[in-house]
Amino acid sequence: MYHPLPLYIGLRYTRAKRRNHFISFISGTSMVGITLGIVALIVVLSVMNGFHKEIQQRILSMASHATLTEPIGGMANWPEVLEQVRAHPEVVGAAPFVEVQGMLVNGGQVSGALIRGILPREEDQVADIRGEMTSGSIDDLVANEFNIILGRDLAAFLGVGPGDKVTVVTPQVSATPIGIMPRLKQFTVSGILTVGMADYDRNAAFIEMHDAAKLLSLGEAVSGVRLKLDDMWQAPRLAREIAYDLGGVYRLVDWTQMHANFFSALAMEKRMMGIILFLIVAVAAFNIVSTLVMVVTDKQSDIAVMRTLGVSPARVMGIFMVQGTAIGLIGTLLGMIAGVILALNVEPVVATIESVFGVHFLDPSIYYINALPSDVHLSDVLSIGGGAFLMSVLATLYPAWRASKTQPAEALRYE
Repeated sequence: MYHPLPLYIGLRYTRAKRRNHFISFISGTSMVGITLGIVALIVVLSVMNGFHKEIQQRILSMASHATLTEPIGGMANWPEVLEQVRAHPEVVGAAPFVEVQGMLVNGGQVSGALIRGILPREEDQVADIRGEMTSGSIDDLVANEFNIILGRDLAAFLGVGPGDKVTVVTPQVSATPIGIMPRLKQFTVSGILTVGMADYDRNAAFIEMHDAAKLLSLGEAVSGVRLKLDDMWQAPRLAREIAYDLGGVYRLVDWTQMHANFFSALAMEKRMMGIILFLIVAVAAFNIVSTLVMVVTDKQSDIAVMRTLGVSPARVMGIFMVQGTAIGLIGTLLGMIAGVILALNVEPVVATIESVFGVHFLDPSIYYINALPSDVHLSDVLSIGGGAFLMSVLATLYPAWRASKTQPAEALRYE
């Protein structure tokens, strides 16, 4: 008599062996459907998180967190700017650079490229070019030696390797006795880098900063200063603070602005995939409706006896809500546990499938990675589990309400 009646009877109905085995089958199917839907949703979102993290790391291994430039012309006072920004407590690195869109020529092969002049030791503070080198060294970029480092795909297109010569053509022009001619200079390929992103592997070239300044006739000026921040997620706020502290007129762009469309597309893809996969959970959850409708029909005489003994309609409704909620809760918990375990071990699972069936899901020559990355977010797991459980509870309302409206006289007429 001290047990909450709806909870006690509802759990007893859940544990009891039903006379109608079809009802038990539908109930089990609903539970398994919720479990599988949650597993699929957690694994897919974790793999997408892993891909996004991998792409983000590849981009930010080369791109700075923020870039400081002057709106017009080069930055002549870059040593003072460099000293000021390095004094900011949340700036962990800063490096000057010279950048220009140009063309690279080797024989009959011509390709556009983003040419960046850097100081190797300074560049180590803001980017990991050194770690992306597959041949040669970033230290080979020495002033007046006119060496150049190319992305792997760009070097392959031009048909050059370490030791070969390429001609750099810039948009700047020079007056010659035969007329106006584009400015060009021959460079020696000293290294190849592979990032795994087409923006760099196909389009990037690096030369020494003073060589770049000579090529563009900038004198002692540079294009700007690249920054690495202590917390890249605070880049928009920190960029504004740094620009304000410097005074003057500067243009400061953070990494979220430089790649805004790309990361927005990734976020939209994740949201839409989550919505589509959540429909699997929704279908399984609403199978609870058919399960409980059949249970209510099967238990008409029990409901009538309870009503005759004085059990209120609200308590009758609670009994069947407990039963449906128990199905949803068990399915949700099993799905969350199995989903997290599978998401944490997706790489060895996929490797096993590949070895057993002799297939290869990710070709490194296309995707630059040979394993599925996975990054489980607790917020994703909790939101998926919470949403599935809430949907299960909502699915119990109509059948439970139907049970509460049962009339004892009508239910017992043919007993």
